[in-house]
Amino acid sequence: MLFSNQYNQILRPSKAIYKVKNSKFVAYAFIVFDILEIDKLLNQVKQNENGANHYCYAYVLNPDKSSVYTNDDGEPSNTAGKPILGQIRSRELTNTLVIVVRYFGGVKLGISGLIKAYKESASIALENASIVIKDILEKYKVIFDFEETNYVMRILKKYNIKIKDNKFKNLCEVYYIVKKTNADLVKSELLQNHKIKVELLKL
Repeated sequence: MLFSNQYNQILRPSKAIYKVKNSKFVAYAFIVFDILEIDKLLNQVKQNENGANHYCYAYVLNPDKSSVYTNDDGEPSNTAGKPILGQIRSRELTNTLVIVVRYFGGVKLGISGLIKAYKESASIALENASIVIKDILEKYKVIFDFEETNYVMRILKKYNIKIKDNKFKNLCEVYYIVKKTNADLVKSELLQNHKIKVELLKL
């Protein structure tokens, strides 16, 4: 369930380094939209940091933040992935992956020390990435007879609607993307013409 018409996302990928008691933590923040991207980025970081001892990470996906995951990668339970996730959530971010790589320096940090190190590493990376506010978008299909074309296009133009695709035959279809804030209003105006059908699609 969505509680807002907007969401927070990082502006750019970033990297940060945090050192404590000879251990080095290298944090990466990425913009991501699906699991395949995450697997690819994780493998990329493992190649770039191939001498590290741990590759811990957390992510949140989708405008409604419905997909969440953490991984401690061999660190004590909840000492790595959870504090990384905490930094993503504290900024109300989504479509965000943070990977923190640890090079063990020979000195144990303890549970509280690990939690703090992973938290600080993730925090610095996210601060470096900057945050932008994005509008939640929805996709619709409009179905109508050809003679209603001018009516449909006039309404879409009125709201500066982005048309993704169209098929103009005897029975026409137009696919459009609209900000969630305007979605009901646009749909309502279109449906004032009872010859028109409007369907919500998966974006």
